[in-house]
Amino acid sequence: MSGRISHRFSDPGLLRQALTHRSAGAPHYERLEFLGDALVNLFVAEALFLRWPQVDEGALTRARAELVRESSLAAIARELDLGAQLTLGPGEMKSGGHRRDSILADAVEAVVAAIYLDAGFETCRETVLPWFEPAMAAMPPPHKVGKDAKTRLQEWLQGRQKPLPVYALLAESGEEHAKHFHVSCTLADPPLRTEGEGSSRRGAEQAAADAALAGLKAG
Repeated sequence: MSGRISHRFSDPGLLRQALTHRSAGAPHYERLEFLGDALVNLFVAEALFLRWPQVDEGALTRARAELVRESSLAAIARELDLGAQLTLGPGEMKSGGHRRDSILADAVEAVVAAIYLDAGFETCRETVLPWFEPAMAAMPPPHKVGKDAKTRLQEWLQGRQKPLPVYALLAESGEEHAKHFHVSCTLADPPLRTEGEGSSRRGAEQAAADAALAGLKAG
């Protein structure tokens, strides 16, 4: 993978917007991020669909989730050196926003949308898919692609006819563009309560579920 975005923009303003965080003022990347999220999911879904013609929907869904999750997109951003190219407000610069996974992942999605708007669907797909190819090639066989922690916990409980876990939001902090969530996961049988944190509520719930699974194994 190239250390820089390979696409040459006809409209450089699109790339500037894609690399501008809202803390630096408008126009920023949030609308582009919305479009880019949909494009990334489509490109990866199509690639997996064609790569694994005999694989069922569940495994394809788990594989896609693995490839497009925040940490995976942030890794791509680092390969493209997007952090050094971001325009951030003073507060985000001081707090190291150019290294934060959530901002880097958002920037990748925004850049994808910018390429699409600049050059169309085919050029965008041809440019973007190689970013995911190393991770896709390194994935385990489809039937071994891991289920997320919440799914594994639910299946563990259902398999033993136990009540499902209850997730509760304990705290939410941070500005709108840099939220932090703290949640609990409570099991009735066996009695167990764990907590998790993350940059999204879903991510925090996954962390709490993972802690619950670890507790069940230890018990």
